[in-house]
Amino acid sequence: RVWLSREEAGHSNFSNEALWPLSHMAHTRPVFRKEDWLAYRRVNGKFARELLREIKDVPRPLILVQDFHFTVLPAMIKQARPDAQVAVFWHIPWPSAELFSICPWRREILEGMLGADVLGFHTQQYCNNFMDTVSKTIEARVDFEHFSITRGGHVSYIKPFPISIAFTNGMSGKGKEPDPNALAELGVRTELVGLGVDRLDYTKGILERFRAIEFLFDLHPEYLERFTFLQIAPFSRQGLEKYRKYGEEVSAEAARINARFATGSWQPIVLEKRHFTHAELGNLYRLANVCLITPLHDGMNLVAKEFVAARDDEAGVLLLSQMTGASRELKGAVAVNPYSA
Repeated sequence: RVWLSREEAGHSNFSNEALWPLSHMAHTRPVFRKEDWLAYRRVNGKFARELLREIKDVPRPLILVQDFHFTVLPAMIKQARPDAQVAVFWHIPWPSAELFSICPWRREILEGMLGADVLGFHTQQYCNNFMDTVSKTIEARVDFEHFSITRGGHVSYIKPFPISIAFTNGMSGKGKEPDPNALAELGVRTELVGLGVDRLDYTKGILERFRAIEFLFDLHPEYLERFTFLQIAPFSRQGLEKYRKYGEEVSAEAARINARFATGSWQPIVLEKRHFTHAELGNLYRLANVCLITPLHDGMNLVAKEFVAARDDEAGVLLLSQMTGASRELKGAVAVNPYSA
């Protein structure tokens, strides 16, 4: 555990306000502040020092660096311990070279990441984008045949590793009858139920999804009072203004649509902002007729895989955004454009 001071909060700002929107095609402008970048580098250095202390007596240590919070860490480790075997896994999309070029510290980020021996991404497309970015930004030998990048005599291999889920009892529906009381307790009593499960994040396409529900009722009024959409959206990154504002917009949009269509005790959208356990979600996955996973852009999206894993009854339809990594694998889903109601 590495403790960060208040002054080092810029590390989180650079991760979530610069790199996150830069990597997601959700039309949110990244914010690049020099003080955030300096704090980000300082925090990467702090982790490097802690790690080097820990591996002091370990020959050829194996180190896995997780995600966009530590882009300059691999090179720091490799410089101090050339014998260390370093892997990086990047959990979000890697953007096109043109998009990444707007980052003022793109060279430092790429040089830092190339300290790793293996760089993992969810899909081959993200691997291609990364290699293209390197070839257009820094001096290195980029080999598209072997998917390797050589720089300063060091070789980094670029590989797709589509992340999956822990197929635990919470998600496996085998031999389990779902408990319908869970829906009734949330105020859902219709014969047909739609489900969305996302963090409250502007990349997840929740506003667009609500408008699709409104479009459904306009086009097919026969589903009024027969269909309810349950959206589970626990808070995320509440310290950032952008996320607080998005949470308010989601609540306001649900209220607007409910005010338009609600009758008696029925409302078309039930919005829950609390955290649900895996067991609770597994039960809801088995009860839903349709699961809507429609991010504007997503590296993979494990909720889509959880929904499929929870069903062993050959029922339940997955509507999945074509802008997710999961859509490359889950060919049985109904692929949708998240921008189109």
